[in-house]
Amino acid sequence: MSKTKSILAALALTTALTAPAVIMPILTAPTAMAGEATPRDLSDLAAKVTPAVVNVQVTMKAEGAEGMQMSDRSTQRQMEEFMRQFAERFGQGQMKTRPMPKEQALGTGFIVDPSGIVVTNYHVAGQAESITVTMADGTKYPAKLLGGDQKTDLAVLKIKADKPLPYVEFGDANQVRVGQPVMAVGNPFGLGGTVTSGIVSARGRDIHSGPFDDYIQTDAAINRGNSGGPLFNMDGKVIGINTAIFSPSGGSVGLGFAIPSSIAQPVVGQLRDHGRVERGLLGVEIQPVTSEIADSLSLGSTKGAMVAQVEPKSAASTAGIQSGDVIKSVDGKEIGDIKDLTRTIAAAQPGSTVKVGLVRDGKTMTLEAKLGDYASNQQAKADEGSSKPGAKAEHGSFGFSLAPVTPEAREELGLKDSVNGALIAGVEPGSPADDKGLRAGDIIQQVGRDTVDSPKAAASKLTEAKKANKPVLLKIYREGATRYVAVSPRAA
Repeated sequence: MSKTKSILAALALTTALTAPAVIMPILTAPTAMAGEATPRDLSDLAAKVTPAVVNVQVTMKAEGAEGMQMSDRSTQRQMEEFMRQFAERFGQGQMKTRPMPKEQALGTGFIVDPSGIVVTNYHVAGQAESITVTMADGTKYPAKLLGGDQKTDLAVLKIKADKPLPYVEFGDANQVRVGQPVMAVGNPFGLGGTVTSGIVSARGRDIHSGPFDDYIQTDAAINRGNSGGPLFNMDGKVIGINTAIFSPSGGSVGLGFAIPSSIAQPVVGQLRDHGRVERGLLGVEIQPVTSEIADSLSLGSTKGAMVAQVEPKSAASTAGIQSGDVIKSVDGKEIGDIKDLTRTIAAAQPGSTVKVGLVRDGKTMTLEAKLGDYASNQQAKADEGSSKPGAKAEHGSFGFSLAPVTPEAREELGLKDSVNGALIAGVEPGSPADDKGLRAGDIIQQVGRDTVDSPKAAASKLTEAKKANKPVLLKIYREGATRYVAVSPRAA
């Protein structure tokens, strides 16, 4: 391995999220060298924007805290052994007799509306059980998760206050230039509101974290705990959301990455209004156009995205797109590579029609495709999988996984033929289900007033109950007896 590759291999991509218990040495910036320009006075800018930057504290289950817990401590050893074997059979691993502790972590966010709309990273709050937002003046508010998007690592929260809150606005990241001064505000290592400054080091960085990588790189100090914090231009507008760093130690080495506002702003709008992000779906698997492929097809350049496979009954299939086609443009916009195609299609509304320019057998042609809905497609695949014999269904909102009542499970649990429902295959330690005493081997026979006879049916009713954000009443069968348990969805 070359020396350059060895250095790059030593760098680890780190999300800037920190646990409050971590105590790190104070990091200082290098002293300015003789001849360097005097740093610009940012005190007025900092005073203007910092009141809208908040600390985000979340509570979540401990990392790796998977498996199941026996809630009933008086259960006989024979039943414990059976449940251990049962858990292993359903792929849950060996049962744990003690719950894993919940973890607390700290990140950053910023208010974009005086009504209390807060933007942060998905990896900060997207899967939290509870969220607390602390203002610059120390005021604390409980926060509700309005929606999160893992693909862009964005989440939107809502806090309620009895007065309008200070807020900041998004700027135009498309106007950002390399070398432009910027200022970051955040909560590094849980210390509280901290301001750092630097310049835009690069644009359009791909750090291989997902299909929408288009980061602004900056040398402004960004550390653990800065995740979700704003990157400001000198007009006090948010041009980026600080998300990740390259670092061999976990501390800032001048390589920070922010989601540009051009990507963040439309996602935040959808999460705020709908709780989810609608993305167009073409229905193709694509691969890069290598120089060898370009030569073999006489394309003249490696620009474009090659169709490796077309999904049946998709927008691409209906439009007549075929495997081996090279997509060169969408609605007249040139497609440089596979990421261009991914972003362009995802930015279009489901149900809209786009013109796809492509090359097939050396001929240029244009086809019209009516895009599908990415989210609906993913849900359909999940439903299809959960309807297969032996398939399990997860319901993270309440903290348990479900499985069918198979003949094998019926025999081991001693269930009569008249006992039907959805079998609880695993319970997350510390989850709402665990707190109410549910455990592996319980049979859910009723959700609310509706009888359920499969994991798919139970998951569907639980999803409906989640939307109401109220406790749902479950009829549970256990060891020859039935009882009702009211379980609330996760607080966030």
